[in-house]
Amino acid sequence: MSSPSGSNPRLLLVYPATHKLGWVKRFQLPPLSLKQVAAATPPPWEVVLVDEVHEDIPFDSRFDLVGITAMTHQALRAYEIADRFRARGVPVVLGGIHPTVLPDEAALHADAVVVGEAEPVWEELLDDLLAGRLAPLYRAPIPEGDRLSIPWGRRDILAGKTYLTTQTLQASRGCPYDCPFCITTNYFGRSFRYRDPEDVLAELRSYEGKLTVFLDDNILGDPLRARPILEGMAGMNIRWGGQGNLRFAEDPEMVKLVARSGCIGIFVGIESVTGAHANHPKTGSRYTPVELVKRVRDAGIVLEASMVFGFDDHDEGVFEQTVRFLEECAPSLPTFHILTPYPGTALFSQFDREGRLLHKEWNRYDHGTVVFRPKRMTPERLYRGWQEARWEAYRLPAIARRVMQGKGKGVNLMYNLLRRGGIERPD
Repeated sequence: MSSPSGSNPRLLLVYPATHKLGWVKRFQLPPLSLKQVAAATPPPWEVVLVDEVHEDIPFDSRFDLVGITAMTHQALRAYEIADRFRARGVPVVLGGIHPTVLPDEAALHADAVVVGEAEPVWEELLDDLLAGRLAPLYRAPIPEGDRLSIPWGRRDILAGKTYLTTQTLQASRGCPYDCPFCITTNYFGRSFRYRDPEDVLAELRSYEGKLTVFLDDNILGDPLRARPILEGMAGMNIRWGGQGNLRFAEDPEMVKLVARSGCIGIFVGIESVTGAHANHPKTGSRYTPVELVKRVRDAGIVLEASMVFGFDDHDEGVFEQTVRFLEECAPSLPTFHILTPYPGTALFSQFDREGRLLHKEWNRYDHGTVVFRPKRMTPERLYRGWQEARWEAYRLPAIARRVMQGKGKGVNLMYNLLRRGGIERPD
């Protein structure tokens, strides 16, 4: 297998940047999807990964194929990069969430589009390219079952790049909840699919540093499936972070196991304090969110709680209500997002059908811009309320109250001050 030039074929994988970052880029994580694509690429392909956040794209170098991944906010930049390579005669394949849900749009800028997970179709695509029969579309089957089998992500292609850590992995994919604002169910399947615990633990043992980040959508989604992984991690002297659902804290023993496994921080989506979108414990739980957050904090785990503004039952009172709830709940770090109707979600379809989308400028679909018309307030009020809530939650007295309620006060204070530094005071 060789390229048209007779040498080993060369593949460039690109992670597009939507804006330049300063020193903050040192706290970024490498693109896991491209680590996985690199791992699924067979020899003798030579793989080069370029994260545009950290480096310039080598447009003038020789490549036999360029692969570009794109989330929605990256799509326009991805198309610019693709068009530039194609103008030079270099074939381009687009993949990731945005091309998956809008393949016809992506096809205007690519020689091939991958729909769904790349690993099942990637080797076939490469063979077709070298044989001169590259197809315009490669559609991976919709994942089924409860097992996940993927190669270990390649970390060697990140040599020389500076990240918070290159030790990132997934133990699971998929989600059965099918939330109207989330694309995970459509993209990764309607069940929690877990890797074999021994495979996950073997990959963890191959790491040299202590800090590891799980990039699962919900690492604790199925506690019974997650338990053997956590038990195996206990005693490995690693420190890890990830994201999950607050429901795991309903089991005190699970919280203890998560802490014992080396978890130093977890991101949970509480989402809303009102209505059907309030991500509170399941019906019948005898615990309130306040009790569950305290249980996690008392275990020494930094808990970052995500709140979203803009649901149809939100009026102008939701901002004050959310800030007061967070004062009572006291997560280590609160995070605030503006509801974003991503293409491919039921929410996008609803707002599009109702004529409530303000535009389809994908680079502004970023959780910090209002791109739709809210039901009970103006877009301007939604944006200002988001600004006010962030500022109020990160005033120094509010930070002090949170920090004093949890363990690891020094670490929590540092995280809060770093977050405060990126928040602008409302006009």
